[in-house]
Amino acid sequence: MSVQPEAAPAIAPGKTQTTRRAWGILLFAGVCEIAFAVSTDGSRGFTNLPWSIATVIAAAATIFTLSLALRTIDVGVGYAVWTGIGASGAAIFGAIIFGESLGPLRILFLVVIIAGVICLKLAGGSTDSATTDD
Repeated sequence: MSVQPEAAPAIAPGKTQTTRRAWGILLFAGVCEIAFAVSTDGSRGFTNLPWSIATVIAAAATIFTLSLALRTIDVGVGYAVWTGIGASGAAIFGAIIFGESLGPLRILFLVVIIAGVICLKLAGGSTDSATTDD
């Protein structure tokens, strides 16, 4: 009688695909967060109608897409990445669109934020909570 070793458990292909999709959605949520921040500034206290409409649309889009991503990605990591993308992008696009100052020290700390976001992504830290909550 021979004993065969158990096969190593395979990673479920659906989980990897779900996690990649969640990170893509989170990236899109971050882009929407940038649009929200920039359009809020452009709305000038909701006195400029086109920018105000863009603000409302971007706010709804960023919250909705963030909530979708957080179905899979841990909230601490997801929220940190989302705010990091939003803060960095808002500073960069604020300088480009509205001529806001972006000196060397600000650029250095934006690089630190972006590096932190990349390190969070590389550290993993996401779980497929959709399988545990249902």
